[in-house]
Amino acid sequence: MTERPDIRYNAKTHVGLKRKVNEDAVLALPDQSIWMVSDGMGGHEAGDFASRLIADSIAMIPPGLDPADRMHALRDAIRSAHRIILGEAKSRGRGVIGATVAALILANGHFVALWAGDSRIYRLRDGAIEMLTTDHSAVAELVLAGQMTWDEAEQHPQSNAITRAVGVGDSVELDKVRGDVRAGDRFLICSDGLTKYATFKILRDALTAFPIETVSDQLIQMALSGGGADNITVIVLDVL
Repeated sequence: MTERPDIRYNAKTHVGLKRKVNEDAVLALPDQSIWMVSDGMGGHEAGDFASRLIADSIAMIPPGLDPADRMHALRDAIRSAHRIILGEAKSRGRGVIGATVAALILANGHFVALWAGDSRIYRLRDGAIEMLTTDHSAVAELVLAGQMTWDEAEQHPQSNAITRAVGVGDSVELDKVRGDVRAGDRFLICSDGLTKYATFKILRDALTAFPIETVSDQLIQMALSGGGADNITVIVLDVL
């Protein structure tokens, strides 16, 4: 658990119970108010390469940028990682190498979230949980059409079929959402290794019940107890 005057956060990742390699990457840059989760795809020495490269690219963002420049630098870092991953996949002569990304910036009483894929960002406010991101996946279209809920989508056979990722396609298309931040807000950034096992109600109850010192461990334990079939990565941030 780490804190600064206005933010406390806890970031954890776990390989899970079925995988030999952790293809997730987690990054916390509290001095720049940037937090990120990336979930790699493409197998050992591919998915973990992609997610780590995204984290390393973002970590190179210079300190001291104003919020607008920081957001542009974040977008540029992800696009740079995309180009490098494409080149790596070509040089290896293999199929898809890629990774999701879900990144959060906090500044001046506001947040900006950038994402591609199905890693998610939630906000707990006044006891209510809201998913700030929208999965880029085949089943997300069914949710947006009103044919199922996000909780039901996680159990769908095609839930892992993502339609957007860093390193996949000629260019990476990032979605963005922004909003206000209030004291008492709690943000969750996570890979789908958690949300496969946690409904909105389960997440809300856990985020409400546990303090920042233990909440990430509790969330990871829930995913492990559910089966832990995937890597699990969690960042929880409290706005003071």
